[in-house]
Amino acid sequence: MRFHILTLFPDMVEQGLNTSIIGRAVEKGILSIEAVNIRDYTLDRHKKVDDYPYGGGAGMVMQAQPIYDAWQAIVTKIGYRPRTVYLTPQGPTFHQGMAKEYAKEEDLILLCGHYEGIDERVLEEIVTDYVSIGDYVLTGGELPAMVMVDAISRMVPGVLSNQESGSTESFEGSLLEYPQYSRPEEWHGKKVPPILLSGDHAKVDAWRREQSILRTKERRPDLLKWAELSEKERKNL
Repeated sequence: MRFHILTLFPDMVEQGLNTSIIGRAVEKGILSIEAVNIRDYTLDRHKKVDDYPYGGGAGMVMQAQPIYDAWQAIVTKIGYRPRTVYLTPQGPTFHQGMAKEYAKEEDLILLCGHYEGIDERVLEEIVTDYVSIGDYVLTGGELPAMVMVDAISRMVPGVLSNQESGSTESFEGSLLEYPQYSRPEEWHGKKVPPILLSGDHAKVDAWRREQSILRTKERRPDLLKWAELSEKERKNL
């Protein structure tokens, strides 16, 4: 899968995504992450990419031309118009289901805004999806873009060394992940639940399922209406 990130701060994006699981996947050629500097496409000799908003108001607005030309360069290179995501608080909130959906794409362009926003005309021209990572405002779209790349990449086959880990994490089936334990068997007077030491995989799976439901009920009850539960499990909520 190839990610193309339109940004004013390519170093920030590249440094944030070249380590750990994502960095190893890039080294193996499973992922490609390209940070495209929007300033490289401005026609202004001072590399200016923003101007005052029509109608007045505080701040500056990113201009249409450099963004469009940077986007068009990607389209020309790959030979088609891919899904283009604008990171903005005005979009629907990013969730695990969206990560799975985007992971099916061969190419994905992520547009990072700054200042007071982006000229609406270029958004109408190139953007297919508007996405937010939460109901708060950040200084730019780079951090949201990195969040999306990380979450989406985990759903791309071959990125995780153990593919099962991607299918048993929080939000799978709209449930939170069950509690996890490691050595030592006792720490600060707290013992690992005996069922996890039993060696009975069927009972362990049943316990983990039960704990996922209980934890979701306690911490994120809003998820339960979407959860994949049996009739018996719903009755026991």
